Amino acid sequence: MTNPPIDVIRSKRRQGTVSATLTEGRLQVRVPLGLDPAEEARLVRQVSDRVMRKATSLRVDLMKRACHLAHRYGLPQPAVVEWSSRQMKRWGSCSPEAGRIRISDRLAAMPGWVLDSVLVHELAHLVVADHGPDFRALVRRYGLTERATGYLIAKGEGRES
Repeated sequence: MTNPPIDVIRSKRRQGTVSATLTEGRLQVRVPLGLDPAEEARLVRQVSDRVMRKATSLRVDLMKRACHLAHRYGLPQPAVVEWSSRQMKRWGSCSPEAGRIRISDRLAAMPGWVLDSVLVHELAHLVVADHGPDFRALVRRYGLTERATGYLIAKGEGRES
């Protein structure tokens, strides 16, 4: 998805909050009147990134994708797989006892094989909780794991999942 044109709407009534809506192919960002131009630009970029991640993530059926990967690589089916906009330091997380996987919506803009690598990583946690040899053997079933890890590191975002 390409980034839409952005309309910045400055309001006297707005007190320190920023909001954005995607309407008719345009992103309307509402900011308080009188912000420092650099701060306004930072806030507009931050909120537009968040809105675009959400819009992009809505196009991916994570549950369907995770179930396909689980079947293909001999891993357990998850109970729930969902996007998370709160995960800023991890790419994903898993609650093995509940079978619940959360994936950072920052991955929505990444290539599909990178997302798949993180999903396989989290699916492997349904079998092995730690990152030991048994876990690594499960993760290596996905042939692009090393490449995806390298991709995230090259992007400067090589956080743990």
